[in-house]
Amino acid sequence: MSLKDQFVTLKTGFSRTFWIANTLELFERMAFYGMKAILAFYLANKVGLVDDAGKLAGLFSGLIFLLPILAGVVVDRYGFRKALMTCFSIFCIGYFLIGMAGMEWSQAIVESIGKKTYVISVLVLTAIGGSLIKPCIVGTVALTSNNDTRGLGFSIYYSLVNFGGAIGPMVALLVRKEFGIEFVLVMSSITSFLLLIGTFIFFKEPETNRLASEQRTFGNVFTDMLLVFSNFKFILFLLIFSGWWVMFWQIFFLLPFFATDILHFEQFEILETVDAWCIIFFSVIMASVFKKWKPFTAMTVGFTLSSLSWFIIGASGTVIAVVVGVAMFAIGESTQAPRFYEYVSKLAPKDQVGTYMGFSFLPVAIGSFGAGPVADWLRLSYLHQNPQMMWFILAAIGIVTTILMILYNFFLVKKEA
Repeated sequence: MSLKDQFVTLKTGFSRTFWIANTLELFERMAFYGMKAILAFYLANKVGLVDDAGKLAGLFSGLIFLLPILAGVVVDRYGFRKALMTCFSIFCIGYFLIGMAGMEWSQAIVESIGKKTYVISVLVLTAIGGSLIKPCIVGTVALTSNNDTRGLGFSIYYSLVNFGGAIGPMVALLVRKEFGIEFVLVMSSITSFLLLIGTFIFFKEPETNRLASEQRTFGNVFTDMLLVFSNFKFILFLLIFSGWWVMFWQIFFLLPFFATDILHFEQFEILETVDAWCIIFFSVIMASVFKKWKPFTAMTVGFTLSSLSWFIIGASGTVIAVVVGVAMFAIGESTQAPRFYEYVSKLAPKDQVGTYMGFSFLPVAIGSFGAGPVADWLRLSYLHQNPQMMWFILAAIGIVTTILMILYNFFLVKKEA
C-alpha cells in the first residue's frame, strides 16, 4: 500500500469507534507506563518495602500479562463497553489505593492490614482490572477494520501503545518533581477516571457477527491450556524466551536505583523512555532491513544485541552509556520482536495456530515474575558494593538465553524438521 493509499485509508477506512478505542488506549498506556516507571522505586524508597520492591513490581506486571487469557472470556460475555468501564473503574480505585501506601494520612489504614499484605492486595486488584484492556482494544481494532485495513489498523494501535509508553514516564517525572512520587499514582487514578467518563459518553459497542455459540468460555480456556501445556517443546521455547523479558524488565525494576544511587541522576524516568522512543523510530527500519532473514536468525541477532547492551552500561557507568546501552537493547528488541510471532506460528501444529498464538505472550508474564526476584538480588547484593557486576550478570543471563535458543532450534526444531 502506497503512502497516498494509506493516507486515504486513514481518512475513510476506519470508523469513529476505532479512533475512540485507540485514543482511550493511548491515554491508558500513558497512565500505566507512568505508574510502571516509578513502581519499584516507589515501593522501596517511599513505602519502605526495600527487600521486596522488585518482586512486588514483577508480580503486578506478570499478572497484567497473564490474566488476559481469562479476561477474554469476560469481554466476550459482557461486551467491550462494559469491560472497558469495569477496567477503568478498577484502575481508578486500584491506582489510588497503591498511592495510599505512601501517603502519611493513610498509614494507620495500611499498618492495620500490614504494609506488605496491603500492597500485594491492591496490586492484585489493579492487575485484575488491567487484564481487561488488551482484549477490549485489540478486539475493537479487529472488528472495526476489514481485510484491507486491518494491517494498518494494528500498526496504528501498536504505535499508540509505544507513544503512551514513551510519554507516560515523562509525565510521571513532572508529577514526581512537582508533587511527590505518590502523586504519580494519583495522576494515573485521575486519568483512569476520565477514561471511564470518556468510555461512557463516546464509546459504542462495535458491531459483530460472531454467534453466541462461538464465544469462548472458561471451559474453552482450560481445554486450550491443557493442549498448550502438554506440548513440552512449545512450553520449553516459551520458558527459554522469557529470559529476554527478564532483561527487559530491569529497565523499570533496576535501572532507577542505579541512576539515582550510583550515577546521581535523579531524572531516571528519562532513561526509561529511551527504549520506547527507539522502538518507535527503529521498528519499521529494522523490519525492512531484516525482512528477508529467517525468523530464528533475526531473533538470534536481536537477543545478542540486547544481551551485549548491558556490557556497555556496566563497563562505562555513565548516563551516556546508559542511553547508548538502552538504545542498543531497543534495536535488539526491534529486530527480534516482530519475528517472534512468526516463529511461534511455525512451532504450532497447523490446525492449532490460533490457540497457540493466544498463549504467545506468556514469556512476558513469566519474565516479569522472574525479573522481580532477580532485580532485588542484584540491587541488594551489588548496587552499592559492585554496581558493574549487576549489568555483567544481566548480560550473562542474556547470553545464556541466546545459547539455549540456538541449542533449542538446532536439536528440537531443525532435527525434527
